[in-house]
Amino acid sequence: MSRSACLLVVLMACWLTGCTASAPDRLATRPNFLMVVFEDMSPRIGAYGDVVAQTPVLDNLAAQSITFTNAYTTAGVCAPSRSSLITGVHQQVLGTQHMRTRSPVPALPAGGPIEYDAVPPEGVKAFPELLRAAGYYTSNNGKTDYQFGEPFLIWDEQNAEHPWRNRPAVTPFFAMVNLMTTHESYVWPTEQASSDPLVELVRQRNLRDLAGKRAITDPAGVLVPPYLPDTPIVRADIARHYDNIAFTEQRLAELLRELEADGLAQDTIVIVTTDHGDGLPRMKRSLYDSGLHVPLFVRFPGTTSSDSEAGSERAELVSFVDIAPTILSLAGQPVPDYMQGRVFVGAARESAPEVVFAAMDRHDSVPDRLRAVRDKRFKYIRNYQRGHAFFRRLNFRDVQPSMAELWRGLAAGTLTPIQQALFNANRPAEELYDTHTDPHEVNNLALDAEFRVPLLRLRAAHEAFMAAMGDKSEIDEAQMIEAMWPGFVQPTTAAPSGKLVGKRLLLSSATPGASIGYRYEREESWRVYTGPFVTELGQTIEAKAVRYGYAESEVVTLPASTF
Repeated sequence: MSRSACLLVVLMACWLTGCTASAPDRLATRPNFLMVVFEDMSPRIGAYGDVVAQTPVLDNLAAQSITFTNAYTTAGVCAPSRSSLITGVHQQVLGTQHMRTRSPVPALPAGGPIEYDAVPPEGVKAFPELLRAAGYYTSNNGKTDYQFGEPFLIWDEQNAEHPWRNRPAVTPFFAMVNLMTTHESYVWPTEQASSDPLVELVRQRNLRDLAGKRAITDPAGVLVPPYLPDTPIVRADIARHYDNIAFTEQRLAELLRELEADGLAQDTIVIVTTDHGDGLPRMKRSLYDSGLHVPLFVRFPGTTSSDSEAGSERAELVSFVDIAPTILSLAGQPVPDYMQGRVFVGAARESAPEVVFAAMDRHDSVPDRLRAVRDKRFKYIRNYQRGHAFFRRLNFRDVQPSMAELWRGLAAGTLTPIQQALFNANRPAEELYDTHTDPHEVNNLALDAEFRVPLLRLRAAHEAFMAAMGDKSEIDEAQMIEAMWPGFVQPTTAAPSGKLVGKRLLLSSATPGASIGYRYEREESWRVYTGPFVTELGQTIEAKAVRYGYAESEVVTLPASTF
């Protein structure tokens, strides 16, 4: 189903129609992009009204940017969320909804666990590959985690030491920089050595990566949400997270200074967000706002505090699937039909939706399936596997001191009813929360007659979305893998072949949806093949192909004499 057809079905249920235009007239037709993604971080930022946060860098950025106050990821955990961000498609449509595909999946009928790469629908591409095809230089500093492998044509430079300085002269760039030191594992304490090899490895990494960090947040002054025990250990974790944010934003400041020093600030759109909410219990890996609500800043080239757009706030709903189409539009590129988001800023800005969607599935060895719909006030959650408690043993999460406090409280019988409910099996089939009066989403209104109207409206939106978009979790994960990897064996992309059409070389692969790369014999990097081209005389060409989720093809050599 095309993008326009998919959107039409959902719009009939719950979206607004029409378009509006709004963007600075000075925007270049081929602007640069710097996209900075913090890890595991809700809007704990002064500019978002957090009185505990000490974030002068982010606050200053807000004064120069459009700040989106209702931005939400499609998942409360990194890999599914990042797969949606990079493609503009919801993870349960891609087959990337489980965390992770490269963690062995238990109890498969083929005889045991298997690690796999998801195979998205034919033709789906990561938007940086589309930017590369349009002449952009793309770089990433190492974090991908998209769960459909590492297709070789997405990035000109992976593990980039610097985001843009290695590009050819006068080439526009898209640079993604991931800032790791706000991740949940950086909250783990470093004071005492551990006999657990993983914990000790993380402790040593934290000592190295957080060197120079100062403790500036008073644990007595933090807000402890009602679903966590109000103990010194929990308060220390929350304070440490605030300190990590304050420490990490200094890297953002450094990047912005370098843009200025290189004379690029007037030509670069800066986008700053996070991959999902806070890395604390019942925040990360959840469909509550604590796991989905993220900061989002968009700074246009040349904006200052005196510009009309700079320092403004927009309360419209924004989903992570909106980022890919928006960046393509700002770069002057067409938005593919398969993308499920909308353009939320710029000259082609589309009207905001009335709802956004999110999903939660397996985390490591812990199975689950929940879906969520949110409007500006209410959150609806559908539980498809009701017989499980929200909190079950999950090794990585259980290392965190706050999670250990919850397990201790459960054993001691000291948890409050709100906290105890997270360990109870037989969750309700539906949950409904009024986020205005209940921002922590602890008072389920699904059975309250007074809220029947929003319940029915959001339930209908969920069902319309499912009918229009599909959901690969409607079948068992093993069946899904079998459909993508027949016999649980990764397919291999067919090698490209070449033929002359007039004086142009046409490349093709027999694998539907494959991306093709080529290079001349003197080149190291691969070019994105976009259509027949005139070759350089006397130059041998190498070519290979990959469909996302498949193994790459072999490299084929097309001798110069062929042309």
